[in-house]
Amino acid sequence: MRIAVDAMGGDFAPQKIVEGVVLAAREWNVPVVLVGREDAVKTELSKYDISGLSITLHPASQVIGMEHSPSKATKTMPDASIVIATRLLQDKKVDAVVSAGNSGAVMTAALRFLGRIHGVYRPAITTVLPTLNGRCMITDAGANADCKPEYLLQFAIMAKIAAQTILNIQKPTVGLLSIGEEKEKGNHLTKQAYELLQNCKDIHFIGNVEGRDIPKGKSDVVVCDGFVGNVVLKTMEGTADTLTRMLKKEISSSWLAKAGYLLTRPALNRFRKRIDYAEYGGAPLLGVNGACIISHGKSTAKAIKNAVRMAQIVVENKVTDRIYSEIETLAVPQSPIEAVL
Repeated sequence: MRIAVDAMGGDFAPQKIVEGVVLAAREWNVPVVLVGREDAVKTELSKYDISGLSITLHPASQVIGMEHSPSKATKTMPDASIVIATRLLQDKKVDAVVSAGNSGAVMTAALRFLGRIHGVYRPAITTVLPTLNGRCMITDAGANADCKPEYLLQFAIMAKIAAQTILNIQKPTVGLLSIGEEKEKGNHLTKQAYELLQNCKDIHFIGNVEGRDIPKGKSDVVVCDGFVGNVVLKTMEGTADTLTRMLKKEISSSWLAKAGYLLTRPALNRFRKRIDYAEYGGAPLLGVNGACIISHGKSTAKAIKNAVRMAQIVVENKVTDRIYSEIETLAVPQSPIEAVL
């Protein structure tokens, strides 16, 4: 197995990307191909002892930034790091791609060079979130702002497979994100999607879940359109960061609070670890014909290390093949128009 990592993607590239790759190669002995500007990547690699580690460099002279249009950049910047990394996967020279760069460009490159799994209407970003009971997966987390009920059904199927392989949940529960638990609550999309999910024997559907149910861990998989999912994701990220800052401020406000912190520090450290996005590394882009992991733009070395591990798990468990098999047997007719989009 070989994993291509976009060395130029993310706010802290290439420093944190290279550091994360070195950590991953040491811990999991996974061969990694760093794709990026040769001089910059070599400079970062020289800071570490990589003897015995399977880390190679594939040069790419261009970088797609956040200011670039994803669709235009993937066409006009053929030597961009994310384009080259995806082409390596297309040519089967690597088994997976990891990038913390422009997520739109990652998805556009994946669709252009890898294509969708046969029968999949739209790919979906599936993100791991911490809950009171452990972890859950929310899909879609930003790939599709506008969806049809059939898309949400497929998202549920794909996320179920991801939950089984990544979260090790044998029979994950699936909830539809809505504004109330009752079947009649929601908009036109969620009401129609409810019917499809309810009648699907391939998933363990438990009905509607509300936003407050996500951190409670009411369902293992939460299904929604990408617009809502991305808002939920960013809200939870912001809430976790704000709570941490507020707590630090309160602790530093008095000597008594500081003394109390010393006693509770182990518990607080465990709490901080549970809500840290770096623990999960990245989000699989499910539905494309290859293993693609989209990492947070502010990914640290720890996040990149875990994103590489996420890619490893997706490949080892043949998630792409499993999605193909289940979508192929799913009894939902594909529109001729959707088939060519």
